[in-house]
Amino acid sequence: MRDVSVKELEKQCIELKKKVLTMIYKAQSGHPGGSLSAADFVTALYFREMNLDPGNPKWEDRDRFVLSKGHVCPIQYAALAALGYFDEKELDTLRKEGSILQGHPDMKKCPGIDISTGSLGQGFACGVGMAVAGKADQKEYRVFVVVGDGECQEGEIWEAAQTANKYQLDNLVVFVDNNNLQLDGTTDEVMPNINLGKKFEAFGFETLTVDGHNMEEIVAALDKVRAAKNGKPKCIFANTVKGHGISFMENQCGWHGVAPNDAQYEQAMKELEEQLNAV
Repeated sequence: MRDVSVKELEKQCIELKKKVLTMIYKAQSGHPGGSLSAADFVTALYFREMNLDPGNPKWEDRDRFVLSKGHVCPIQYAALAALGYFDEKELDTLRKEGSILQGHPDMKKCPGIDISTGSLGQGFACGVGMAVAGKADQKEYRVFVVVGDGECQEGEIWEAAQTANKYQLDNLVVFVDNNNLQLDGTTDEVMPNINLGKKFEAFGFETLTVDGHNMEEIVAALDKVRAAKNGKPKCIFANTVKGHGISFMENQCGWHGVAPNDAQYEQAMKELEEQLNAV
């Protein structure tokens, strides 16, 4: 953990959002909605919580980060670039042929990616496996996994959750990005999740619910789960807004996987600059 203030994290989050929108705008391809809903807790993890070494991405004792909802990789790429895992110029190559920044995270191409993800549900299962390995090897690293609420409709999520309970993986922390929207509509319309946070509790997770856009709450939750060596895997259930921070994107299903045009990009960047000046 690093000594970073909530205000510094809030500013960093807005800077990452600007990078996300810029790379998607230049690529004219990508997933802005979910990248923005996950931005606050991804910022807290990368810039305060996780024990990392950008100069040595494969450091054996690093904390692991798994973006199970891999399509929102622009927010992860923005964080990795800001930390120095690769030159920020690479952000301009998002989704281009030969780029290290593919449309889903690729561990063979991009420094700082711990596992390739994209097929929903599989990343969480891989994260559980990493946590099992950490326990078996008596390592101190922790594994942080980000899953989407729509992704939690996948059965593999719950097989992995059962495994986390069985092996008492208190070195595992899963963030649920509960933005209530997925590609085809609301989660209730597509396949109701029915008390999703309570489901993780029922599967043996110590579950904390936070406002996923309140940095103070996110930091407090991370402080609490860090101190809890109680044999229980951890779930931070984050209530979020898809497209958060951009007035015309918020809570709009259509911004799941659409790039802004010139006027929309200009408006979005103006709004983020205003937010930055207000912090």
